[in-house]
Amino acid sequence: MLALSLCDDNAAERTYLKNLVLGWAARSGADVSVREYPSAEALLFAYEDRPPDILLLDIEMPGMNGVELAGKLRDRREDVQIVFITGYPDFLAEGYEVEALHYLLKPVTAEKLSSVLSRAAEKISRAEKKILLPSDGGKTALPLKEIRYIEARRQYSVIYAVSGEYRLKVSISELETQLDGYFLRVQRSFIVNLREVLRINRSEVILRSGEAVPISRGMADKIGKKIIELF
Repeated sequence: MLALSLCDDNAAERTYLKNLVLGWAARSGADVSVREYPSAEALLFAYEDRPPDILLLDIEMPGMNGVELAGKLRDRREDVQIVFITGYPDFLAEGYEVEALHYLLKPVTAEKLSSVLSRAAEKISRAEKKILLPSDGGKTALPLKEIRYIEARRQYSVIYAVSGEYRLKVSISELETQLDGYFLRVQRSFIVNLREVLRINRSEVILRSGEAVPISRGMADKIGKKIIELF
């Protein structure tokens, strides 16, 4: 089930948006729960118990505005899909800073909101994919989004993940078939999770963790283009 939160100080706007969301869910077959909040402070107070997958945020609100709220929530959860809703396009630069999925200008139409929600749902679905790793007595499911990069070492492959390192007696090519579109073979012995790329140089990529992964000659432009396509 997708957890969606609406935050707008105008009750009529919240009702209107909720009806659009439920209409999209009915048409697309998505299972969605919707919670409404009249202020940024109210959503922030309830966040720990009810963390959403998708946020529809009004920007202009009394007290803490939507951009400030998005910044606080982004620090707590990197994969939340943030959609700003506003009557003015003046906050576009701030939206980039919190990695907003999209801006919707009021009045929001069913067609435009449906398109954005479908994109958000697709990104969440891809982010939730997992790879099965052999472990004592069975298999361990490792979420793909937790993998930083994979390195080939002779007959072994090493997965570098948030939860640690996993040394497997399988080829890197075999592992590559189990990954999603966010992964790219940047060199014969390395596959990188493009979600983790912070900076691209001619000879390496720098990950958010600070690790440097070597890349093949000519790969820098390809990596940059792929990141633009995905994000």
